[in-house]
Formats: sequence, C-alpha cells, structure tokens
Amino acid sequence: MLLLVTDTSGKNGSVGLVRAESGEIKVIESVPLAGGTFSAQLVPQISMLLEKHGFRKSDIGGFVVVSGPGSFTGLRVGLAAIKALAEILGRPIVPVSLLEVIAANSGASGKVIAALDAGRTEVYAGEYDLKPKNPMLCSEKLLPINDFVSLAREAAVATPDAGLAEALRSGGVAAVSVEYPKAEWIAQLGWQRLQAGQTVTPEQLEANYIRRSDAEIFTRK
Repeated sequence: MLLLVTDTSGKNGSVGLVRAESGEIKVIESVPLAGGTFSAQLVPQISMLLEKHGFRKSDIGGFVVVSGPGSFTGLRVGLAAIKALAEILGRPIVPVSLLEVIAANSGASGKVIAALDAGRTEVYAGEYDLKPKNPMLCSEKLLPINDFVSLAREAAVATPDAGLAEALRSGGVAAVSVEYPKAEWIAQLGWQRLQAGQTVTPEQLEANYIRRSDAEIFTRK
C-alpha cells in the first residue's frame, strides 16, 4: 500500500511517500518542509512527490499524519490538507502522536517518558509502558519543567531536543537523546494502526494540541 506521511507539528516538518507491505516499510522519498511556510509548501510538495515517482493521487491507499503535540498553526494546516485529500479519495487516516513515535523508537523498554520542549519553560510529556513495538499510552500532558524533572526521575526519558536533554541531565535526569522522528518511524507506527483498523474519517481527525491556545486561556480569564 502507498502511504502519504506528513508531519507539520514542529518548527520544521516533512512529507513523504512510503510503501508498506506486510511488516515492511520502505520510504520512497521524504522531503523537508521549512517552518512558517507549511501552507504554501505542503500541497505542492505532495504533488511533486507523486509526479516524480510516477503516482497519481488515486494511488494513495492511506494517510499517516502526526496529530500533535506542537504548533497550533502548523497542525491546523497539515490536518486540513489531509482531511481534504482523504475526503476526495475516500481513504483512511491514521493519526499518531509525535511523543508516541519518540517512545516507540527510543530503544528503551518498560516505562519510558517521551519529552518535547514546549517553550515557555514547559515540556510535552508522554508516559508509555513499552511492549515490543507496541507502546501503551499511560498519559500525555503539558508540565512546567520543574514538575517534569520530578516525574522524569521515575522512568527512562527520551527526547530529540538537545537543549532539553542537557537541561534534564543538569537536573539529575538520565535523559537519552534520540533523532527527531523520521518518516519511516511515523509510517511504521501508522501502518501498525492501519492494519489494526485504528483509523479515523476526515470528520473525526482532530489535532492533539495538549496545550490550550492563548485565545482559550485569555477567554477563560
């Protein structure tokens, strides 16, 4: 099956074409998306990838999309594009958490915490109980870094953010630095979910922001 894999959750993003057969994942090509210009780049890059490799939109068998946590604007742009394509083509969507992808590829076992720098001295934290290639979610939340340090002493910690890893080590936490999730990692988790029937329709696809927007916070106040 041909999968389209997108990640617009961070400062930079990516879009890729992946061939999934049985238990094997082969990345045909993945291209980066520069931060701040996802709305201008995403759809043209999808068209370019399809044309370059001799595919049509109708050849796409499913969509794997990072649904968060991360940038409000980036996630809205990415998910809107996938919703539109999935609606037109009638294909399934598999949303995956970036934190879960990090945990699944951390090399750790048992209880592991995946972490991302959320800015504002806060951390996106995902707690998982790792089975072989099958992370079980315990919780995902946003924490002040001091609270996160206390939590992180209870489990292995994996993060792709070098600055956060260094700060955690300074606080006595044994944080493991991992690569930022690649299209192959995202596709692998998405393919497992797709085979298990864990898909959503365009209407059901929602961003996993974890953090409330400034507008929500100020409205509540």
